[in-house]
Amino acid sequence: MRIAGILPFARNLLAQALKEGDIAIDCTAGKGNDTITLAKLVGSTGHVYSFDIQEEAIKQTAEKVKNERLEERVTLFQQGHEIFEEVVPTLHLPHIKAAIFNLGYLPGGNKTIVTKPESTLKAIQQLLKCMPKEGLIVLVIYHGHKEGKLERDSILNFVTNLDQNEAHVLNYRFINQKNDPPFIVAIEKR
Repeated sequence: MRIAGILPFARNLLAQALKEGDIAIDCTAGKGNDTITLAKLVGSTGHVYSFDIQEEAIKQTAEKVKNERLEERVTLFQQGHEIFEEVVPTLHLPHIKAAIFNLGYLPGGNKTIVTKPESTLKAIQQLLKCMPKEGLIVLVIYHGHKEGKLERDSILNFVTNLDQNEAHVLNYRFINQKNDPPFIVAIEKR
């Protein structure tokens, strides 16, 4: 048996949650890898809404989407993930089966532009409100910087206090690695 790394484990969770025709959200487009993964999982009849506040992230994601010929199933927004309810078509909101966040900053980008606990928690709360039963939220938490530690603590406080009848919360991490390795919090709506 081989233990899955953090990102492969996140993708495995998404693969179990999504099927052809589903709706998914990439809450932090970054370099576009999760958007591509989601677009392939939802197939030609599904759709992915991808968000990032940084122009560079949206450009990189758009390039990958174009190279993979997935434009018909992906919509990009250069906006924060906390506004998804305002821009995702109303008829798709109750059909969002999965969402992923890669928190922190854009790898290779400006390290002063980071995700914030307020907007992340707002997006999580909105997702839990509109997702169907068994909807999945995957948070990859990078906490090797000051702002990341604040966001980690806010998220852990929030998810620890979720009613177990409303959501199951999984924490997947390696506990013997140095330098604050990323970890996953996965929330399944009940």
